[in-house]
Amino acid sequence: MEYVYAAMLLHSAEKEIDEKAVTAVLTAAGVDVDGARVKALVSSLGSVDIGEAMATAVAAPVAAAPAAAGGSTAEAATEEVVEEEPEDDGAGFEGLGSLFG
Repeated sequence: MEYVYAAMLLHSAEKEIDEKAVTAVLTAAGVDVDGARVKALVSSLGSVDIGEAMATAVAAPVAAAPAAAGGSTAEAATEEVVEEEPEDDGAGFEGLGSLFG
């Protein structure tokens, strides 16, 4: 994951994501850098729009939650409404008298 985080950090800083930059970020973070992994990461990100991928990844868990529950967003929203019962202020003090004999 450190390698992906390094690429995301470089993207956020609007820097070029190349082997030298990724290696520098990982080294600064104290990671033992594997050159083959850096090279594979950089080559795989060549055709990826990182900004779009990050936006999709952030939105995906929120959008997928109602679908995983088996319903639509509107159905999930109505099912989540829970009626709260009014609190009885004196209910918590019943039986306290027995503590003091």
